[in-house]
Amino acid sequence: MGRQWLQAKREVAGLKKGQATGKLVKEIMVAAKMGGADPTGNARLAAVVEKARKQSVSRDVIERAIKKGAGIGGEKLELEQIVFEGYAPNKVPVIVEVQTDNKNRTAPEIRVLFKRGQLGAPGSNKFLFDHVGIVEAHHTDANADAEAAAIESGAQDFAPLTHADDPEIPKGTAGARFITVATDLHAVSQWLGENGWTIVTSELGYVAKNYPELSDDDRQQVGEFLQTLEDHDDVHRVWAAVR
Repeated sequence: MGRQWLQAKREVAGLKKGQATGKLVKEIMVAAKMGGADPTGNARLAAVVEKARKQSVSRDVIERAIKKGAGIGGEKLELEQIVFEGYAPNKVPVIVEVQTDNKNRTAPEIRVLFKRGQLGAPGSNKFLFDHVGIVEAHHTDANADAEAAAIESGAQDFAPLTHADDPEIPKGTAGARFITVATDLHAVSQWLGENGWTIVTSELGYVAKNYPELSDDDRQQVGEFLQTLEDHDDVHRVWAAVR
């Protein structure tokens, strides 16, 4: 399975610090809402909390985000998810997940970004993707067998990951992306965590079934468009049929 555009894998350090922190805090809230406030039983939350710590997000901010997402205390998370489907330049299918507290503000802004990117007519394209669980992890033993781990954990597929692919995979370790049936995400993440793998991403997402052939110029044009989407504060994930 080829490398594809994942919003989760863009360099947080490349964004303004305030924007990066805001996205991480929102991700913590969403993870806590979906899987509970205990990171030991919520692989997605544990992974994003670790990312937040690496970006020097304070413990108080992290704890407040967890409580708000899980509905603990006086604050309650009021975020609505909106999914946009359409096409980037050169007819590349795109799915954009947005988390917002004001859809009347955010939805028109995203549509404007699509128009600026010369997007074709929006329309349903989820049939062009598989909805799956995605787990990215690394093992301190550089010779760890990712294929065996995929089989034993119940993952459907895997692909090696290196530090060059993703800076969150430390040099000298065995890294891999495991693809699971959506309903098996938690079980696979739990098995990996209990068997020496450090989870850096655990989430539901979309994997394209096919990838358009693109020239270098086409790829650059698509990449610039996708980056524009990513830079919006309320964009949670961007999935596209790009290797």
